[in-house]
Amino acid sequence: MNNMAAFLKPTSVAVIGASNNPHRLGYVVVSNLLAGCFNGPIIPVTPKYTAVAGILAYSHIETMPIIPDIAIVCTHAALTPEIINQLGRKGVKAVIVIAAGMSPSAHHKETINHQQQMLANAKHYNMRIIGPNSMGIILPWLNLNASVAPTRANKGNIAFISQSASICTTILDWAQNKHIGFSTFISLGDACDINFAELLDILSQDTKTEAILLYIDNIKDARQFMSAARAAARNRRILVLKSGRTSVGRSAALLSPNDTLGIDVVYDAAIRRSGMLRVHTTHDLFAAVETLAHSVPLRGERLAILTNGGGPAIMALDTLSDCGGKLAQLSTDTMAKLSLVLPAYWSQTNPIDIMGDANPARYQQVMNILLDSDDFDALLIMHSPSAIAHSSHTANVIIDTLHQHSRSQRFNILTNWSGENDAVNARTLFTQARLPTYRTPESAISAFMHLVEYRRNQRQLMETPQSIGEVTADPHYVRHEIQRLLQQNIHHLETHEIRPLLESYGFTTLPTWIASDAAEAVHIAEQIGYPVAVKLRSPDIRHKSDIHGVVLYLRDANEVANAADAILSRVALHYPSARIDGLLIQRMANRSGAQELRIGVYNDPIFGPVITLGEETIDWNIERDAVVALPPLNMALARYMVINALKRNKIKQRGSLEKISLPALCQFLVTISQMIIDCPDINALDIHPLLISGDELTIIDASMDITTFNGDIQQRLAIRPYPKEYEQQCQLKDGKSILLRPILPEDEPTHKAFISQVSEDDLYKRFFSDVGELNHEALAKFTQIDYDREMAFVAVYDEMIIGVARALSDANNADAEFAILVRSDLKGIGLGGILMLKLIDYAKQRGLETLTGITMPTNRGMITLAQKMGFEIDVQLADGIVDMRLRLK
Repeated sequence: MNNMAAFLKPTSVAVIGASNNPHRLGYVVVSNLLAGCFNGPIIPVTPKYTAVAGILAYSHIETMPIIPDIAIVCTHAALTPEIINQLGRKGVKAVIVIAAGMSPSAHHKETINHQQQMLANAKHYNMRIIGPNSMGIILPWLNLNASVAPTRANKGNIAFISQSASICTTILDWAQNKHIGFSTFISLGDACDINFAELLDILSQDTKTEAILLYIDNIKDARQFMSAARAAARNRRILVLKSGRTSVGRSAALLSPNDTLGIDVVYDAAIRRSGMLRVHTTHDLFAAVETLAHSVPLRGERLAILTNGGGPAIMALDTLSDCGGKLAQLSTDTMAKLSLVLPAYWSQTNPIDIMGDANPARYQQVMNILLDSDDFDALLIMHSPSAIAHSSHTANVIIDTLHQHSRSQRFNILTNWSGENDAVNARTLFTQARLPTYRTPESAISAFMHLVEYRRNQRQLMETPQSIGEVTADPHYVRHEIQRLLQQNIHHLETHEIRPLLESYGFTTLPTWIASDAAEAVHIAEQIGYPVAVKLRSPDIRHKSDIHGVVLYLRDANEVANAADAILSRVALHYPSARIDGLLIQRMANRSGAQELRIGVYNDPIFGPVITLGEETIDWNIERDAVVALPPLNMALARYMVINALKRNKIKQRGSLEKISLPALCQFLVTISQMIIDCPDINALDIHPLLISGDELTIIDASMDITTFNGDIQQRLAIRPYPKEYEQQCQLKDGKSILLRPILPEDEPTHKAFISQVSEDDLYKRFFSDVGELNHEALAKFTQIDYDREMAFVAVYDEMIIGVARALSDANNADAEFAILVRSDLKGIGLGGILMLKLIDYAKQRGLETLTGITMPTNRGMITLAQKMGFEIDVQLADGIVDMRLRLK
């Protein structure tokens, strides 16, 4: 990340357009730099003044005495492209552009595009830009306030990145009041160059940053964003506030005519899939920030509530129930201990109501009993105004009790002090003691549920999927058929046309026949048996419901003839020019006890193909009626999708119907996902309905849109799928045939078995430490990788993993670090050499410049192999390591 170092570790700053006029941005930036006590050179550049704020100014960029690490451009938009040229000639590599209005807006397309000119000039000089329309950056740990913000930022452990300058100033003002600090504060503005992905990559490795907050208007490169977010979310807690939840809001968020509208539920799915947490309002963001700033990682979801008022506790309980939270169950031992110190009429349950006459000592006694137990994971302490327990005095007792109790750090502690006058001082005491505090029961529970939801997203990120083996499919046939149809200029397919394509992927469909008129419809119905359905077949009428073009449960020849004639008559009346390609006849499926679902594939303009799941409804709307998931799906991700649909009532388990088989529905979704991956020309798929009864799934009706995909196949999906193209059969020296393939999440059990068959000495040479038995989290990180930036090839023999080779690329795709591990009892049969050659071929295909690795001087086998393959060997005895480097370019 060398090209980002100048922004995040600058030693000198130039202000282009510096001013002594208090109403100019150049004045505010210089003032903030000075007020922040930045200890590097500050270089004002302006032809108007000899000095700015007492600092000698320079009339032109070329006269600056040094090349600054950062230049902050405070001039008018029209002047910026030429200023970028001048800075480039001077050698400046990092620029923050404050000016707004540099590109034509979505509503005023006729204005000059200064942004394009600026970017072209910057690219010529290999220069990076934050902005335009940026508020600037604040780096509190470097005492750098290179911004136009009206409020400074305190030092802390939260990084904040925003596309909105006004959100930046709001957060800063609130954080000052709450004594919350930041490690980094960056206003991206229009983000024409540097984006969220690059900053996530570097901040996720920053030792001063423990959590990252993002305010997002829109994402331009979904693939890059998802890759960076998934990597960062493994190391840092990340919260996202995404604007534009409604179509009106999304339209307002468009920055330029080139921006595209994404659907909010797709953003929602992307954020969850990345292991991040989304909040929907600034109020939620404030609550979540407070919780993040002052909380330990949540170890579980059980919440205990301690209160001196029953009403507020019930309000908290209602909110917890609405949000799907879990109330802790108190043990018999804890209940007995509480009964010894509480009045006989206490609540005898959780919430623990210690009554309105509770004094601070009673709070203290109950807290000590609770902290000694293991009945809960988080504790919400509530207080309503009381003449017996003064707000501030009680708060001090709570704080002292927590500081003195040795086990208090094991739990998440939240506080809710209701009221305004006295409670304000109490809440300030909690903030100063680094304990999250909230005005209302609802906001306290919302904050707790943010922690719960984040934990669930993280667990989803690490869940080991069940293997379903190879999906039964014939993708070559499907791709060939789609190409044949496209050559005939056919782009929309109905049920009878899709049926062979779906069946080639193992889906069960309802047989369909075509009739040209009512008489033929009757003949077919007599052959296949009643009851039947008759449906219109017309390429010009996409929605049959527009003319009541579907008639169900026809029980005899007369009903079929009447229905067929009526459909054709309605078409002639309402759509006289529409082409009619006959009528579709289907035997009615047995719907007794079955449920009707709707599953689709939608092509989002930002995130590409996504999968939707909901119930069959007349007025179907993705945002209202469906949950969404990004392919590729495995069984764990599909299960999460179905559970999410059930939890949000997009699917309802009705008691009168046969219970939905979760494994069968998950396998169906995984197969749909595979079909999307295999066939890029499928633009949309709508299965309506899918009849599900237990583990029997039947497609009744479906439609498909196809179009020739001319883009980059590798970039089509927001998440790179399993790269099957890397699979390779090889032969070892002893004649054994092995399969080399990329690792899969489902490989966790076999990978664990492989590690158990590697000697302690070989493991020490690989990991440079005693690793012991790897737990689930460690194994998940080894097996659930992002193929966009990392690769692990496993050598498989007789369904066992016998060797692994890994390569992890840097964010700039210039260098990759490698590691190879072979089962200890299988050395000397050529496996290490095969794995190394596979890695080298992979690195060359990726366009990497170097492949590097480190090992111990005692690992002679690895060193000898690397020398054979052309690696440069550098023995560093002082550090006890050997560097291996292969130059690929």
